[in-house]
Amino acid sequence: MTDIGTAGAYALGDRTVKRMGYGAMQLAGPGVFGPPKDRAEAVAVLREAIAQGVDHIDTSDFYGPHVTNQIIREALSPYPGNLTLVTKLGARRGDDASWLPWSEPANLVQGIEDNLRNLGVEALDVVNLRIMGAIHAPGEGSIADKFAVLAEQQKKGKIRHLGLSNATSKQVAEARAIAPIVCVQNMYNLAQRGDDALVDELAGLGIAYVPFFPLGGFVPLQVETLSQVAADLSATPMQVALAWLLQRAPNVLLIPGTSSRAHLAENLAAAELKLPAEALAKLETIGRPA
Repeated sequence: MTDIGTAGAYALGDRTVKRMGYGAMQLAGPGVFGPPKDRAEAVAVLREAIAQGVDHIDTSDFYGPHVTNQIIREALSPYPGNLTLVTKLGARRGDDASWLPWSEPANLVQGIEDNLRNLGVEALDVVNLRIMGAIHAPGEGSIADKFAVLAEQQKKGKIRHLGLSNATSKQVAEARAIAPIVCVQNMYNLAQRGDDALVDELAGLGIAYVPFFPLGGFVPLQVETLSQVAADLSATPMQVALAWLLQRAPNVLLIPGTSSRAHLAENLAAAELKLPAEALAKLETIGRPA
């Protein structure tokens, strides 16, 4: 059994979570839409993650939509006392599975209620405002009015902590002027290094950085150098890519997702993989800041 605690822990609001977590996006059907092909396996994956020590799960009610949160509730409720569930608001799914903005004040309030109902909780541990931007890349623009809605819901006790997803450094500053944030979730991986400066900025502020698509997302990482380093270390390329993120900065929290218990075990094993200096030097040649 992998000791995921080997990778350390980091503060997420008033909790300290293990840096190796789990992302629930892939528990929904193909394209993160509709029900999974094997709901029993989806439930089993979540239970196995908890059994392996995972205490940080990332989700959203627009995965499915509603499907992922409902599976989490079925699998894990009543929830372990040390489990932190992180969700996000600001988008919805069209009938054609498209990803659409959904961030007007009434939308955000409804989204909070949907998450509370489908997860079966009285308050949400962490809610990230998902800024649509260019879907998988942030775009500048004020988020104050949207973030203020979440801050008001936090004051009402429906949200414990706030964060941002797909955000720029300026938007982080704008949000922090309204209410504290505990995490930022952006696209970042070995080959997509545009957020290098933001990772370091947030580390200095004591704010967690949570890469989405840590393994490339819908276009998995396929780099010859990565494969060579993995072969030298008797590891898989994906394990090396996750281990690199863990060694990138102490405030990085990982949420690799899968709908397979076998793949879950492979991902979690990256927590014990230490990359030597020679391997890190080779991997640094793959991605550069945009």
